[in-house]
Amino acid sequence: MMSSEKKDTRTKILEATWNLLEGGKGAAVSMSDIAKHVGVSRQAVYLHFPSRAELLTETTHYIDVVNKVDERLVASRTATSGVARLDAFIEAAGNYIPVIFGVAKALDVMRETDAAARAAWDDRMAALRHGCQAAIDALEKDGHLNAAYTVKEATDVLASLIAIRNWEYYRVTCGWSQKRYVDSLKAQAKAILVDVP
Repeated sequence: MMSSEKKDTRTKILEATWNLLEGGKGAAVSMSDIAKHVGVSRQAVYLHFPSRAELLTETTHYIDVVNKVDERLVASRTATSGVARLDAFIEAAGNYIPVIFGVAKALDVMRETDAAARAAWDDRMAALRHGCQAAIDALEKDGHLNAAYTVKEATDVLASLIAIRNWEYYRVTCGWSQKRYVDSLKAQAKAILVDVP
């Protein structure tokens, strides 16, 4: 998180939301909880974020900024072939999951009964799909996309491989190392999606 001593109220609200999501393990986080954590009124939180859905979504965007997600994606965005882009995207996305896992897990649990959490989750899944489709589009442009899949289907497959729950299964349940997880993810994606003569 940011280390500057003087933070504006908006940043304090975002950081409080981040902390509460990570610490709550899927318990609903209310505007009142956030206001109390920051030391401001509930109305002050609403002045900065008109809805809880907007606050939760903006918190995930803030986390991306703090963790320099655009820098993490440079290798993928500048790759010169579809296969290289696929590898680089999986590397970036797979290695970003442990950074955001606490918040992602909380939103995943909350979204079942919480419309605001569902909106934030859907926003993040749309961003993931956008990255997946860019990699798939690059494969198709090179003529290396497995003909058994349409671009949409291949995007669906890639997004499912990179799903948070799969990371949790391999890393937490099975005890795989992060490197083994990413290497295996690359191999699985290429085995399913790539057709190089």
